[in-house]
Amino acid sequence: MSKITDYGFLFQQMFGTKGMKSTSAIGSFQLSQLNSSSVKAQLRAAGIDTNSAQYKAAIKEMMQNGNGAMYTNIQCIKNSMKCYDKDGDFINPRNGLAGLVLTDENASRQKRIISISESSKDEMFEQTKKEFLRENGVLNGDTTKRRDVYDNLYRKTKKDDRLAAGYTMEQYERAYRKAFISAAKQADSSWEIGKPIPSGALDGITRESVEANLKKSGSSLTSVSVDTRI
Repeated sequence: MSKITDYGFLFQQMFGTKGMKSTSAIGSFQLSQLNSSSVKAQLRAAGIDTNSAQYKAAIKEMMQNGNGAMYTNIQCIKNSMKCYDKDGDFINPRNGLAGLVLTDENASRQKRIISISESSKDEMFEQTKKEFLRENGVLNGDTTKRRDVYDNLYRKTKKDDRLAAGYTMEQYERAYRKAFISAAKQADSSWEIGKPIPSGALDGITRESVEANLKKSGSSLTSVSVDTRI
């Protein structure tokens, strides 16, 4: 996932440039000076808690994108801190939510089947059906609105469960799609993805009927009976 961080001041001045003094511009300081008493005093005066997870995450990101000799300033640090919540978790700039970046530390929280709201499953079922009919079964990444369904789900879910909620929703989305493919083939055995959906082929498919055929198997949802034509 790409991160949008303001490094406007970070690269404004490089050491060793001809005609440029080794001292920083007014209000700026090198990243390597962050632990100096004078810079710490500036940070405290600006209301920045250098012990906070938010600050540490922002500085870690800045150091990874630059080096200790490059310059930053108070406002740049504050702007960078806005990209993280109080726990130091990156905030997705698209939906304003944290807890959606997969890391080595939280990987174990992702592949879990958890309870998600009925309204979210309804929304995904209807969106998947709509796009299946519109695109003749083709998965079109340019026109899909399913990402909006996931964002709505994440807003209803506590941060530590958002990765698992997304993973669980993917399982349901896949099951809905398989049911639509099966129904289209039952209506016309010659049907293939990309061809027009037989009229009325999906009319008898409901979310409840699809989910009634699912069971939890380890960290996945699988069909009780498998249609080999899918």
